Amino acid sequence: MIEVKVPVLAESIAEATLLEWKKQPGEAIEKDELLIEIETDKVVLEVLAPQNGVMSEIIQGDGATVASAELIARIDPGATPPAVAEPGVEQTSSAAIDLSPGARKLATEHDVDASAVTGSGRGGRITKEDVQSHIDAATKTPPASPAPPAPPAPLATPTPAKPGERPERREPMSRLRQRVAERLVQAQTDAAILTTFNELNMGPMMALRSRYKEQFEKVHGARLGFMSFFAKAAIVALKRFPAVNAYIEGTEIVYHDYYDIGIAVGSPRGLVVPILRDVDQMSFAGIETGIADFGARAQSGGLRLDELTGGTFTISNGGVFGSMLSTPILNPPQSGILGMHKTTDRPVVENGEIVIRPIMYLALSYDHRIVDGREAVQFLVTIKEALEDPGRMLLEV
Repeated sequence: MIEVKVPVLAESIAEATLLEWKKQPGEAIEKDELLIEIETDKVVLEVLAPQNGVMSEIIQGDGATVASAELIARIDPGATPPAVAEPGVEQTSSAAIDLSPGARKLATEHDVDASAVTGSGRGGRITKEDVQSHIDAATKTPPASPAPPAPPAPLATPTPAKPGERPERREPMSRLRQRVAERLVQAQTDAAILTTFNELNMGPMMALRSRYKEQFEKVHGARLGFMSFFAKAAIVALKRFPAVNAYIEGTEIVYHDYYDIGIAVGSPRGLVVPILRDVDQMSFAGIETGIADFGARAQSGGLRLDELTGGTFTISNGGVFGSMLSTPILNPPQSGILGMHKTTDRPVVENGEIVIRPIMYLALSYDHRIVDGREAVQFLVTIKEALEDPGRMLLEV
């Protein structure tokens, strides 16, 4: 028997939750096929089949709480799934033909006659890819006569509540949501959080991006966004004010001499903050590529645990959701977080004249135990100056 265990979890993760088994005892399994997803307080992990076989036993069922490396199921690599024939019907040729477990399942799901499929495997065995190719070929062939359109389904109307009723429902919090809630409360109780604000003229940055974005994409194969500018500006400010890149541990201040920036991104299961490592050594293209990759894998649940741990400073962009102004909460044990917001045309005074400029409000929340108000204000002003004159970052002035 092959043992299926929970992946080794990070030291900060005590336990996880099994979501839903994709295979049941007696069902065929192919190597690298998804068996179950496991939710931790940081990310959802996929457990894949180590090799072909049949699911022999599920030890921990859906919704079970499990620990790192705990045994959750067994696979019999030498077994084959029993062939099931419909009562009263002679076994079709599909059962007698040599099909892989994945091919048999796919053929059954799409009602494919296995005798019409040419096998490319060893000894003429029909593989899952052979069945899929057969399905694709059949799909491309237009039907002899189009079927008449089906009548529209009637709209489902929710059952109205009876007069005087107050319908309620309860749903368990996901581990990710529980962890987010714990850390938010921890940040509020363990740190002295203050927020300082400033406004940013996005015009120079928008002009620079508009001028070079097509050439940038051709050369680097990545889209030029604004987040790389903000990450680079944050590095300039963090180097000038190292306390914002530090944290308190007991009676000591721990200063980081490296710059790992957390980029807050939304996912179907909630907010996650993957970490770009050594951003001071990254190019604009490297930052944009890394952020795009994080965003895509956050949606598909493909972020790794090591990509969600650590970080010395965080950037959160509420502007993508339409936020005009907010006070971001620290990501413990960090001492600073930069909040970006929606860019809006506003009247401002320049050289005694009222002009219209694309303005974004910036917010810096910081731990006042380690960062003085003067430092926080100057930190945000440094970011503002760097972004309103991007050449300063290139020249390091």
